[in-house]
Amino acid sequence: MTMSISHDTRIIEQFTRWAANFAAQPIHAEAESMAQTIAACDVAQGTRVLDVACGPGIVSCALAAQGANVTGLDLTPAMIDQARQLASRRGLSAAFECGNATDLPFQDNQFDRVITRYSFHHMQNPQDCLGEMVRVCRPGGRVVVIDATPEPASQQGYNRAEKLRDPSHTSALTRTQLLSLGEQAGLTPIFTQSYRLESRLEDQVAQEDRPALQALFAEDIANGTNRLGMGAFHAADGIRFFFPISIIVWRKDPA
Repeated sequence: MTMSISHDTRIIEQFTRWAANFAAQPIHAEAESMAQTIAACDVAQGTRVLDVACGPGIVSCALAAQGANVTGLDLTPAMIDQARQLASRRGLSAAFECGNATDLPFQDNQFDRVITRYSFHHMQNPQDCLGEMVRVCRPGGRVVVIDATPEPASQQGYNRAEKLRDPSHTSALTRTQLLSLGEQAGLTPIFTQSYRLESRLEDQVAQEDRPALQALFAEDIANGTNRLGMGAFHAADGIRFFFPISIIVWRKDPA
């Protein structure tokens, strides 16, 4: 229990510090990946959606703009503040509240769609979160997980780099591991797809953590082995790299 509380505190501290910066980064609302996210959720007017670990509400607002009835939940109050501000600026109706992804404060079978994006790699026990997502999803509804999924050969290197970049990172699962969680939860896979998000290293790390991470990326580029699984390269504006992302869509079958 102590470990869980400590990790939750680490997440809150990290994302309180980064809340405004995180919300403003274009990478999180990149058009092509957002279009894929919306398509994966397949919402219509009035579709009941829960966005778990919603962060600054970027996905929540995108789905609300499609007519969905959206609730966003996040552990970090500063992120919920950002989400409410974003919905207000866009004139959208969406509900946001603080809560823990592994103990969702909602009734069974309450939502048509339950989604989480870029969150599982922060969780010590992502299977617990997925179990809660399944519980609150209605039979016949969709459960959608979008997260970084490094290749097996680079998983260790990827996690090493991410822990330097973000102290709240735990472990990014491979696509096979993520699909296995869905199988264990009794879900039926509908489809999977992948995309890569390009970013500049300097935009993704605090200044005090930058030297160690730059050295790690520079070594990976010099070796030409891509042991980090991020395809890092030198560009005119510094080191650039890719986040390897998978979209997994499951159906919750009737009992």
